Amino acid sequence: MKKRRSVFSLTISKLIYGMCLIFFLCFAFTAGAQQVEGTWWFSLEKGKRYFRNGEFGNALMCFEDARRERREMYTGMERDMIELLSLPEVRRLGDRLEQVEAYIKDRYQPKAERVLREVYYRIPRENLNSSVNGILEELKRLKEYPEAEYWIGEVYRVEGELGLALSQYQKAYAKREFLENSSFDVDILYKILDIYRMRYQYIELEKHAEEIFKHDTLSFDNGQGPFAWVNVNRMLNRNDEDRRGVISARNYNEVHNIDMSDAGGINQFLNIYRYNNKATERAHRLLGFQYIEDRRHDKAAEHLLFSFLIQNTVIIEELIRLQSDFTFTTLDNLLVEIQKRPQLQSYIDDVDYFKTIYELGVGYYASGGHVTALRLWYFLTRHPETGEWGVRSQKALLDPAGFVLGGNFNRS
Repeated sequence: MKKRRSVFSLTISKLIYGMCLIFFLCFAFTAGAQQVEGTWWFSLEKGKRYFRNGEFGNALMCFEDARRERREMYTGMERDMIELLSLPEVRRLGDRLEQVEAYIKDRYQPKAERVLREVYYRIPRENLNSSVNGILEELKRLKEYPEAEYWIGEVYRVEGELGLALSQYQKAYAKREFLENSSFDVDILYKILDIYRMRYQYIELEKHAEEIFKHDTLSFDNGQGPFAWVNVNRMLNRNDEDRRGVISARNYNEVHNIDMSDAGGINQFLNIYRYNNKATERAHRLLGFQYIEDRRHDKAAEHLLFSFLIQNTVIIEELIRLQSDFTFTTLDNLLVEIQKRPQLQSYIDDVDYFKTIYELGVGYYASGGHVTALRLWYFLTRHPETGEWGVRSQKALLDPAGFVLGGNFNRS
C-alpha cells in the first residue's frame, strides 16, 4: 500500500513539474515574441511586407511605428545615461569617458552598459573623442531613422502624393549617415531625381545627379570633367579633320562606305576601357538625355559616353561570367551575343541601350565629333532589333547636319 502511494506521489510530482516547465517555456516564448515585435526594425520589416502586398495603409502605420519606436528607444537610453551622470560620484569624474566607463563596470550599472554597447555598435569610438557628452550627442542623433522616412515616402509615392514623397526622401537623405547600408543613399537620390524629372524641375534634377556622381570615383578630375574625357575624345575623333569630305556626305551610300572598324573607333574604345559603376549609369543617362533636349550637346556627349561605357562593361563582364573564353571584338558581334541571352536582352531594354547610342551620336555630331556620330548611327541601322532608333539613325545619316542641327533628332 505504501509502495503504491509512493509511486502515485512520484507520478503527480512529475506531472506538476512537467506542467510548470511547459508554462515557463510558453511564458518565455511569449515574452520573447513580444520583445521582438516591439522593436523598431521588426516594425519596419513588417511594413515592407505589407507594402509589397499592396496593403499601403497598414504599411504606412508600420513605418510610422518603426520611426516612433526607434525614437522612444534612444530617448530611453538618453534618460538612463543622464540619470547615471547625475549621481554625485559620477559628476566628480567630469567628461572623461574612460573613467565613467570604468565606474559603470565596477558598480554594475546594466542600463548604462546597454547604452554604451549600443552607441559603440553604431558609432566608431574615435568619433566620441573620449567624451561622455559625445555619448549624449550621439544618442540624440541616433533617434533619427532614415529608412523609415524613406519607406513612408514610398507609400506616398505609390499613392500619388509626390510632394509628400519628395519631402520624406529629402528627410531620409539628410539623415543618410545613420543608414544601416551606407550605399542606400544612392537609391534615395534616384527617387528624388525621378520626382524632379516628372515635375520637369531640371535644375534640381541636374543638382541631384551631381550628388550621385560623387559616388563615381573616375567621373570627375579636379572639376575638369569626366575621366580621361580629353584623351577619349581625341581617340574617338582623331580622324575627323582627315575625313571631313566623307562625313559631309548627303546620301546613304557614301555614308555606307565609312570604315567602322577604323583603329580609332568605337570598338577600340570598348577594348581599351572598362568601367562598371552601375550606381551612376542611370544618372549619366538621364542627364545626358536632358542635355540633348536643352541642346547642350557637348555635356550630353560626356555623360552619355559614360553611360554607354558602363552599359557595355556590364554586358561584357556578364558574358565573360557566362562564357570564360569570351573576348570582345566588335559592337556588332556583341549585339549578336546579347540576342542569344534573354537576361541581357532585358538589361538593354532597362537601360535604353539603343536610345543611349543614338543620342550619344547626336551629342557627338553637334559637338563636332562627326565620324563617331556616323559610326554609332550606322551601327544602329545594320540591326533590325534596334527598332525606332535604327529608323531615326537612317534619317540622320541621310542628312546629318540638317537632322541634328535643325533640331529634328527627337522626331520620328
